[in-house]
Amino acid sequence: MVENKFLLKLSQNLLEILDDDQYNDIIIEVGNDPYIKIFRAHMVILSYRSPYLRRILSTNKKENDESLVHIKLPNISPNIFEIILGYIYGGKISLEKFDTTDVVRILVAAGELSLRELITYIQSYLIKKKSTWVEKNFNLVYQTSFKNETFLELQRYCTDSISKDPDKIFHTPNFFSIPEKLLINLIQNDNLTMNEIEVWDHVLKWGLAQNPELPSDPTKFSKEDFNILRDTLEKFIPFIKFYNLSSKEFLVKVLPYKKVLPKELHKNLIKYYLDPNNSNNNNNKSEGTKSYIPKEINSKNIKSIDSKIITSQHAELISSWIDRYDITDKLITNNTYDFKLLIRGSRDGFSPKKFHEICDCLPHTVSIIKVKYHNEILGGYNQITWDSDSMLDIAKDNFIFSFKDKDNIDNHILSRVKNEKQAINNWFIHGPSFGDGDLTLSGLNYYDDNYCKKSSYEVPIRESGDRFSIEEYEVFQIIKENKLL
Repeated sequence: MVENKFLLKLSQNLLEILDDDQYNDIIIEVGNDPYIKIFRAHMVILSYRSPYLRRILSTNKKENDESLVHIKLPNISPNIFEIILGYIYGGKISLEKFDTTDVVRILVAAGELSLRELITYIQSYLIKKKSTWVEKNFNLVYQTSFKNETFLELQRYCTDSISKDPDKIFHTPNFFSIPEKLLINLIQNDNLTMNEIEVWDHVLKWGLAQNPELPSDPTKFSKEDFNILRDTLEKFIPFIKFYNLSSKEFLVKVLPYKKVLPKELHKNLIKYYLDPNNSNNNNNKSEGTKSYIPKEINSKNIKSIDSKIITSQHAELISSWIDRYDITDKLITNNTYDFKLLIRGSRDGFSPKKFHEICDCLPHTVSIIKVKYHNEILGGYNQITWDSDSMLDIAKDNFIFSFKDKDNIDNHILSRVKNEKQAINNWFIHGPSFGDGDLTLSGLNYYDDNYCKKSSYEVPIRESGDRFSIEEYEVFQIIKENKLL
């Protein structure tokens, strides 16, 4: 109790400093005309409380003839920044005092200023205490959740909610205002409870709404009209499973817009629907549109996967790499795999010791890593057993990989082992680590001490060599046709 009193007094004193102009050394211009307000503050406090402000202040040194540093924050409204500033100094905030719409604005501002503790708190508050309001204003919350990559809890909540009830997005007046990236993210969701023809219908309507000058009747489209719509829908087409449509659905709903489809896809669809028994097209039905792009995914070859990070499509692609299929092969694999979960960080703990306790002496494992504050997945396949002997070990079939955006399976990097004598690093203070630094998990709770630096594998799997933290990680043992690989 005494400690709490001390902290309360400290919070009170810091808030008093905020109101005292005697020692401030920074001027912050917040907002846009005509709503601009000037705030005075202290560089040392802002720098240590906000990583974003620390970066800004490090590049805005005051000149010799200036007494104060001057920065601008045009994207935040003055009234919201005043609330944020009180939190930065006093270390407390009472969200119940504010309208929920303002709470969402505070979240967006906290995201811009990289106030991670506050971001986590507000997301939890909205989900647990304002769920009714969130449901009534779902479109706003959903779009807000993707404005910043650190709003992960809100993103998951919204995505899960849409999977169970697609109408809350697809049948709302604001549907046509959804940004392209969010709609692509939606239709990629394996758990979306919506027929494929409905997905196509909504995507088509969205595309037409983005181009109101186009005729409503496709028979009246000019060549230029089709080109406009094709450009609008180009990024959606790979994720529509056209082969899952009935012949009637294809004839009535898709064929009138055939000119927006890639020529190869259109040709294959015509072949398929004219002759469903054509041996060249038998594989297409379960593979959807992926048949015309290099990486065809047939998730039927994965029994199931208990993962909080990847989907069955990711697992199938990883399986094809294990089998060393070329990405241009018509059918990636006929093998059936079981991804047996061995360890999950959120369940078993984030420590090298726990990893080695559970995973040592087990061959054929895949490690999956979700990078914190990013939508990025990293991972690696180890054909041999893990150990704690602090030695680099030999393996010829190991590989590491990354998905820059976990929602876009096509945006990946595969890197096979080049120096087989340094395939894995069995140092006891490391978690699953590949090569001589190519993918290394290290440190207490794998916090901020993990890195990827090209050394023993063919190509780097991350653009940045910066150290990173882990949000979640899982290790699976790969079992093939009821036996180990």
